[in-house]
Amino acid sequence: MTQSVKSKALFARRKQRVRTHIKKHGRVRLSVFRSGKHIYAQLIDDGKGVTLAAASSLEKGKKGKAGATIESAKAVGEAIAKAAQKANVKEVVFDRGGYLFHGRVKALADAARAGGLSF
Repeated sequence: MTQSVKSKALFARRKQRVRTHIKKHGRVRLSVFRSGKHIYAQLIDDGKGVTLAAASSLEKGKKGKAGATIESAKAVGEAIAKAAQKANVKEVVFDRGGYLFHGRVKALADAARAGGLSF
């Protein structure tokens, strides 16, 4: 198995493992997607199958630098926390996907907690 195939397989296993544990809670899910250039966050109600709110580093008017930086991840975390308050969501389950809880993912989570989300 080549390195890229192996790493993709391991990523898929981590992602599935995280999602399996999250489904047990039955709360709204704060899902994070991290690309090479941007970071995205969504509040998803799996019971209804609806996205309640979303935020990304692509949105105009973000404070901090746009793109794939920790500052932009913090801004996205703050934005998703504000959107959660508007949607009357206080408790969520953090879905890091297959990403490690480090760097931009951790910065987004910490900013969302500071903004009032509980997870």
